Amino acid sequence: MDPIVYFLLLAAIIIIALSVFLSFVPIMLWISALASGVRIGIITLVAMRLRRVIPSRIVNPMIKATKAGIDVTINQLESHFLAGGNVDRVVNALIAAHRANIHLEFERAAAIDLAGRDVLLAVQMSVNPRVIETPTVSAVAKDGIEVKVIARVTVRANIDRLVGGAGEETIIARVGEGIVTTVGSSGSHKDVLENPDMISRTVLGKGLDAGTAFEILSIDIADVDVGKNIGAHLQTEQAEADKRIAQAKAEERRAMAVAQEQEMKARVVEMKAKVVESESQVPLAMAEALRGGKLGVMEYMNLKNIDADTQMRSSLGKMNETGKHEDQE
Repeated sequence: MDPIVYFLLLAAIIIIALSVFLSFVPIMLWISALASGVRIGIITLVAMRLRRVIPSRIVNPMIKATKAGIDVTINQLESHFLAGGNVDRVVNALIAAHRANIHLEFERAAAIDLAGRDVLLAVQMSVNPRVIETPTVSAVAKDGIEVKVIARVTVRANIDRLVGGAGEETIIARVGEGIVTTVGSSGSHKDVLENPDMISRTVLGKGLDAGTAFEILSIDIADVDVGKNIGAHLQTEQAEADKRIAQAKAEERRAMAVAQEQEMKARVVEMKAKVVESESQVPLAMAEALRGGKLGVMEYMNLKNIDADTQMRSSLGKMNETGKHEDQE
């Protein structure tokens, strides 16, 4: 084989082997750690590769912690990484707490991070309190007037209660409940407008931050507006409901009266039908009486005369009533 070709082939093999070695063994990261004062062995870095841990995710935060004077170990950072935590954010939170003279241990910071909370943001909120603005809370005073209140709640994160403590939604809900209770116990909406600070004093005195991850520093009333006259509106709706009930009952009575009238008309018709039927039987009965000798001819003639006289009198009565109507017209 040509010596030049042999030399080139050997150089390529050496370069490939060196690249594979450097990709598996982070020499540069090891040198950076040593230069920063972090004592870590090259075998430890290789073992991280075998445990499927990215060495840079452990070494770089370790360098920051060492430079900041934070006492953490490689095993702590690696175990937190394997547990699914954010090592860099935890170390940044420890550094921020150390600078702000806030006592925060690594185990607590790791627990807060694994609980799903932003531990760095919590430390920042401990140093710089946050203002939470509630949505518009509607409450009704005893005089029936609606009052709309917007409050601003200044809170500070409580590191000791971050794990298991309630969030901002609970603070907002409790403040809203306190506003409704305070306004509802006021005799008049004017009292609330004249002294809006009584809402903040009353609500703040209820200890609303119990069981939450925050400490309420102050509750300030940002805006107070007068809304609808709820009492009058409810009375109007009640009157309208009573009116509808009365109309329904009147309609029910009218329907019953109409039904009774129809029933009476049906009875009258039935009675008239019976009368007509009975009258139709009269000639037959008289004929039977004449044949049987129970009714004489003279008696029959007298009966006919009486009937004719009755019809004549009825006709004269109708004529008189007609004449009177015409005269009146």
